[in-house]
Amino acid sequence: MLFNSLDFALFLPVVFALYWGFFYRSTTWRSVFLTAVSYVFYGWWDYRFLGLIAISTLCDFTIGLALQEAHKETNRKALLWLSILVNLGILGFFKYYNFFIEAFHDAFSVFGYTLSSGYTLEILLPVGISFYTFQTLSYTLVVYRKDVVATRNFWAFAAYVSFFPQLVAGPIERAKQLLPQFFERKTFQYKFAVSGLRLILFGLFKKMVVADHCAVVVDAVYAAPENQSSLAVAIATVCFAIQIYGDFSGYTDIAIGTARLFGFSLSKNFAYPYFSRSIAEFWRRWHISLTRWFKDYLYIPLGGSRGSLLKTIRNVFVIFLVSGFWHGASWNFLLWGAMHAVFFMPGLIRGKHRNFQEIIPAIKGMSGIQDLARMAFTAVLVVLAWVPFRAKTLGDTGSVYQTLFMDFTWNVGSLEGERQIALSLAMACLLFLWEWRFRKLPFAMDALESWSKLQRRCCYLILSLLLIFFANLQETPFIYFQF
Repeated sequence: MLFNSLDFALFLPVVFALYWGFFYRSTTWRSVFLTAVSYVFYGWWDYRFLGLIAISTLCDFTIGLALQEAHKETNRKALLWLSILVNLGILGFFKYYNFFIEAFHDAFSVFGYTLSSGYTLEILLPVGISFYTFQTLSYTLVVYRKDVVATRNFWAFAAYVSFFPQLVAGPIERAKQLLPQFFERKTFQYKFAVSGLRLILFGLFKKMVVADHCAVVVDAVYAAPENQSSLAVAIATVCFAIQIYGDFSGYTDIAIGTARLFGFSLSKNFAYPYFSRSIAEFWRRWHISLTRWFKDYLYIPLGGSRGSLLKTIRNVFVIFLVSGFWHGASWNFLLWGAMHAVFFMPGLIRGKHRNFQEIIPAIKGMSGIQDLARMAFTAVLVVLAWVPFRAKTLGDTGSVYQTLFMDFTWNVGSLEGERQIALSLAMACLLFLWEWRFRKLPFAMDALESWSKLQRRCCYLILSLLLIFFANLQETPFIYFQF
């Protein structure tokens, strides 16, 4: 079920009414209800994949209890590895099986051997599998570390794993932050719910007005980048940078806003990333929950920055390459991760990224032209790195870079849909001007809390009119659903 669909527009009010009408008082029945509606929400795509969520839930709930009771370190490690193998085994089979089989075939072909291609499978990738797998796995890890006491309430844990606002594309929530909320006494808070509706409205604007219109430009050019001019490729690449931000941060806004309607708080996942002044800062502001996951469960266990410079460089390359591979079973995603690692290196070597793991909630201000220049330079690097993320193959990636840097004709003949391009960029300018104006706040829409009632209503009216007249109504999936 898509957030930008008519199905969800009907689903949400019904669930909201039932929740506050019948289920919110009892913690057990509330968790049962939220688990049930979350399974309906996810099963709307393909009910067959509900079994995977159920397996992950049962596995980590049981292992969590066993870890709580186990005292011998060997037994605890065995249980932890069982959880890792089950979760990553499911993820690896559905997401990476064909990639490794094809890579194996390609490796043999270099030596003149041709292997049968009959070992590849027609496997459908379950929506959001990377997100809920990492969420359940993080629970086992924190219980193993004794940072969290394993819960004995199965339904609360099941609701934590499958909570529908963030089930498909995050934020990847920590058990310590989200799980206790299923045991809290809930009362309807009008202001909290209104703040959620504001985020939902803003998220729909980002997705349906900004991202989906940029997608039309991007899809037309990247379908055959070798036939495009430098101008067309440059504009499409910039549009993709806008599209993926509007799409993913729009999803996150809707997820956080929807959770607030039910009295839950989700983690902030974006903090104005395109206003970053370095690649390290960009990764403190982009997909924050994933950055923190890799920091806590991969970067620090590898040694972090505690060892020599060479070991720190190794660790940084590992987390960026794994991050790229997490996004998809493709050499393009590995290239994207490697590019960010390379862009990260100058600041690391100069000692400028000592606290790059720290999460920055807002931008406190720019000190002058130097900061603006650094912001512009960082934005250029990030936009260039988005090319392999969007291109279908390494060949297409090469065609885009070749056109950008070797074709200087700037012929506008291949650029079609001028009105679409103008609309996309105009809506993007509105978005970024708004976020720049209120960049000192955790959420740009928080600014409305200090406005008068008339000003707030005018803002809601403008956003609603933009959605009515300019929204793309094709119910396009969110980009990160594929991960």
